[in-house]
Amino acid sequence: MTESFAPQDSVPRVALVTGGSAGIGKAICETLLAEGFEVVSLARRKADIGHPRMHSVCVDLADRKATGEAAREVTRGFEVTTVVHNAGVLRAAFLEDTKLEDLDMLVDLHLGCAIQLVQAALPAMRARHFGRVILLSSRAALGLASRTTYSATKAGMLGMARTWALELGADGITVNVVAPGPIRTDMFYDVVPAGSDKERQLAASVPVRRLGEAADVARAVSFFANRDSGFITGQVLYVCGGTSVGGLAL
Repeated sequence: MTESFAPQDSVPRVALVTGGSAGIGKAICETLLAEGFEVVSLARRKADIGHPRMHSVCVDLADRKATGEAAREVTRGFEVTTVVHNAGVLRAAFLEDTKLEDLDMLVDLHLGCAIQLVQAALPAMRARHFGRVILLSSRAALGLASRTTYSATKAGMLGMARTWALELGADGITVNVVAPGPIRTDMFYDVVPAGSDKERQLAASVPVRRLGEAADVARAVSFFANRDSGFITGQVLYVCGGTSVGGLAL
């Protein structure tokens, strides 16, 4: 006999999105708002989105104490049933120049922050027997020159999500990963000059022959966040134009 729980249409549609003030995070916020979510952004800057269901909390998510305080503040005011951990920072360096302090910072931001936020949201998710957790990893999790700290922590998200999927599935909570490839954002253009030959060459090397847009990633997040995606958990979706199939040289 199937156990009975509150109907999903009665579950609050409240999404906590990290890094919602720019780039992919902003596109995710806009997409979820359009789908009827209440959205709370946690980022260093306020999200410049004029919408009555948009809320911003300014916080440095690489600071464990500040993250914990922000998580408690948000979950006191909102019944969060969806967590999208998008915030990320790139610390590019070849192995001989890699700094352990950069590794520590990215562990806190990419992994520790996700743990803190999901822990804070778990009581509400479990009470409703419904939850969606989406972690934003990267195609770089498969390996990319000069990305020791970034690749390591983004790859860590995959193992973490698979573990949580096993632990939380019986509670009606799904955990999935979206791993973008070359997406035209400020972070991308910090590495590849806009309008340069390098940008054109990179686009030509992508199997679909173009670079990705933030909206491409937001649509994948929306898919996993959907109420009807409850039979999909522990998965990684590469939004990369096919670059995860072969190599990628930046």
